[in-house]
Amino acid sequence: MNVDHHLTLRLAQDERDLRAAQRLRYRVFVEELGGDGELVDHDRKLEIDRFDPFFDHLILVDGRRDADALEDVVGVYRLLPGERAAAAGGFYSESEYDLSVLGRSGRKLLELGRSCVHADHRGGMAMMHLWNGLADYVLDRGFEVLFGPASFHGTDIEALAQPLAFLHHNHLAPGDLRVTAQPASYQRMDLIAAEDVDRKAAMQGIPALIKAYLRLGGCVGEGAWIDHAFNTTDVCLVMDTGRMSARHKNFYTRMVPADELAGK
Repeated sequence: MNVDHHLTLRLAQDERDLRAAQRLRYRVFVEELGGDGELVDHDRKLEIDRFDPFFDHLILVDGRRDADALEDVVGVYRLLPGERAAAAGGFYSESEYDLSVLGRSGRKLLELGRSCVHADHRGGMAMMHLWNGLADYVLDRGFEVLFGPASFHGTDIEALAQPLAFLHHNHLAPGDLRVTAQPASYQRMDLIAAEDVDRKAAMQGIPALIKAYLRLGGCVGEGAWIDHAFNTTDVCLVMDTGRMSARHKNFYTRMVPADELAGK
């Protein structure tokens, strides 16, 4: 669908579209944030992982940019419907979080990830278009629980203590949705007592898109995950559409978050 004179929002249709999405991910997650991975192709500048073939890739395409050079995709969101997880060998997030509580829920699940916007399009309408497309995708297919890792840049836990503690004390998921970070890189989030958290400092340290999920009633799992390969500290965001108020649902379908990275 055309969202303005130059931008088109759609699902990736072929291998070229996927490669263009992977090129944008390389620009953001590898070149900007210093990430890496087993399948990252530095020669072709593509950020690839084994889950890509199983996901839908919501892409924002700028018709003014060079499609032959894979430079036309300026926004991306990676989406895995729960019914495809078995074929993919599980959810991507399972490498970081124990998701068994979600599996037992019997709810219709959608995993989100690899959300990013080209630097030239931050501060504009790009993220709004991606969010509107995500809302349509969720509502059209009847997904009930959305989840996925969201990243803080860096692995200095002392520097992240305020925002992590704030999330733990104020936005911890209810028991029936409380995924837990896997033991290998588990990091406690309650590093500061609730009464000692500096709310202003904490909010300043939380990436904009995490704040956006929180405004919709989203919550976080138990514990953070330290990802040294990606140079990030991750939390798992969970959003139950059935628990969203009418106000939140209306907000969700027309939401305009700030243009920052959502996570992996």
